[in-house]
Amino acid sequence: MTTQTAQQKKDLAGVLIRPRITEKASFLGEGNVYTFDVAKRATKADVARAITALYKVKPVRVNIVTIHPKRVTVRGIPGTKGGGKKALVFLKEGDKIEFV
Repeated sequence: MTTQTAQQKKDLAGVLIRPRITEKASFLGEGNVYTFDVAKRATKADVARAITALYKVKPVRVNIVTIHPKRVTVRGIPGTKGGGKKALVFLKEGDKIEFV
């Protein structure tokens, strides 16, 4: 049984990639909404379980947004920006997530 819980924690650690620190995310953070980059295979339930396990707070709501790849030109050479997924995690009043 301990092996199964260790495996579940390992799976949940791969769901959240990093906190998304942007100007828009900092404004949302004032209203108890936190933004994370998440794995492409992540679901709302996976993100909620990962937040509860890692930060010890229970999210009220989770929204997932797909970020599409974008075409860019750098020094005359065409390329693409990656894209991916981000999650908006809504917490109730009084709950906080501290990023160090």
